[in-house]
Amino acid sequence: MENTLEAATIRRVYWRLVPLLFILLIINYLDRVNIGFAALRMNKELGFSASVFGLGAGIFFIGYAVFEVPSNIMLHRFGARLWISRIMVSWGIVSGMLAFVHSQTAFYVLRFLLGVAEAGFIPGVVAYLAYWFPVRYRSRANAGVIMATAIASAIGSPVSGLLMHALDGNMGYSGWRWMLLLEALPAVVLGLFTLFWLTDRPERAKWLPAAQKKWLVDELAAEAEKLGKTANLPFSKIAVMPRVWSLSLLFVCFLTAFYGVLMWLPQIVKSFGSMSDLEVAFITALPFCCAAVSMSLVSRHSDKVGERKRHIGYCMAVGGFALLACAFVSQPVFGLVLLCVAASGIWGCLAVFWTLTGEFLTGAAVAIGIALINTLGQFGGLLGPWMVGLIKDFTGSFSIALIALSVAAFLASLIAFLLSDESAKTEAVPTLVPGKGMGPSSAG
Repeated sequence: MENTLEAATIRRVYWRLVPLLFILLIINYLDRVNIGFAALRMNKELGFSASVFGLGAGIFFIGYAVFEVPSNIMLHRFGARLWISRIMVSWGIVSGMLAFVHSQTAFYVLRFLLGVAEAGFIPGVVAYLAYWFPVRYRSRANAGVIMATAIASAIGSPVSGLLMHALDGNMGYSGWRWMLLLEALPAVVLGLFTLFWLTDRPERAKWLPAAQKKWLVDELAAEAEKLGKTANLPFSKIAVMPRVWSLSLLFVCFLTAFYGVLMWLPQIVKSFGSMSDLEVAFITALPFCCAAVSMSLVSRHSDKVGERKRHIGYCMAVGGFALLACAFVSQPVFGLVLLCVAASGIWGCLAVFWTLTGEFLTGAAVAIGIALINTLGQFGGLLGPWMVGLIKDFTGSFSIALIALSVAAFLASLIAFLLSDESAKTEAVPTLVPGKGMGPSSAG
């Protein structure tokens, strides 16, 4: 009976929360990275060099990092429903304003403001899931949402390419401007819908039957009790925890490789040969499709065996080797295959990483700790795209840049393997109901 109740509860919570959060994160990443597709036309039209674009792409992370921790503190104080809605509406407005940029200065300012508006969204979602899912289900819940980062890039590539192609010159505006404007609108609309759909905590969930609500509240309370001493830790205590700094350093290296690939992939693919922007858009979707599959498989296996850090270490090593090999390949088909492998490795461990960050804190400290790790890690988000741009301007190719990104991936892998075993291993998910799981990323 207990297992049946547990399975039904997790399934109901999963299908109530994860699909919407998944869609929100698709829109989030689409608005964050579509500048990479706009660059196929924007850079030439506005006279931006590779280093100017790289800095503009990366400067987003400065605004994001500065307001990250305050944003997650506000999420815990005012509730996820209101705060996630606020983030989405504000980032949608700023993202739409990028469609009207005409100068390098405006580009830098708006990218910075987009980071400010969006600060706290992903760690806020991760902290929110920690309020609803016991630890042994959290990696797959995270994956069910964070998989959207790969899906957004996969569908965003052809959608952005089609919009740029179909609307180019319409009403006197370039296709990249129409693309940025139209892809910003869903954030505002869904931000308002979020106010009516999300529930801040299980205790307030009117859509949960009484028995399921009691089981979930009791289960989460029992987990919180084990970490009770961390629940009300002040920021000053969390900020000096060795675990926070080791995970932050890992995340810096991870994001250097992650965003170095993400922001430049359309231009890397275009460098393989003579292709139209529309062809580039569709081909660029392939690595992200592989990444989505990998993220689901890795998170399922991580939950099944209850292990985190080796999953991260092996995935980043695979990504690093693929990026390194890609730097020395001249055949476009082999280059694309290696980019697919690299994306599978790097994206594959993202959900597992976020699960690891939430396993040594509880209460308000979860939101603060995750936000702090993400804040410090954003240096990699700035470094990766900017470094690729600088190297591309200096060398005229992406080969050395890919080697530099592979080094970042290898460093992330090494740090993961060197992490202490503290909170690195969790209880594996029990078999609840044969043939039934909690959703598309469950093991069953």
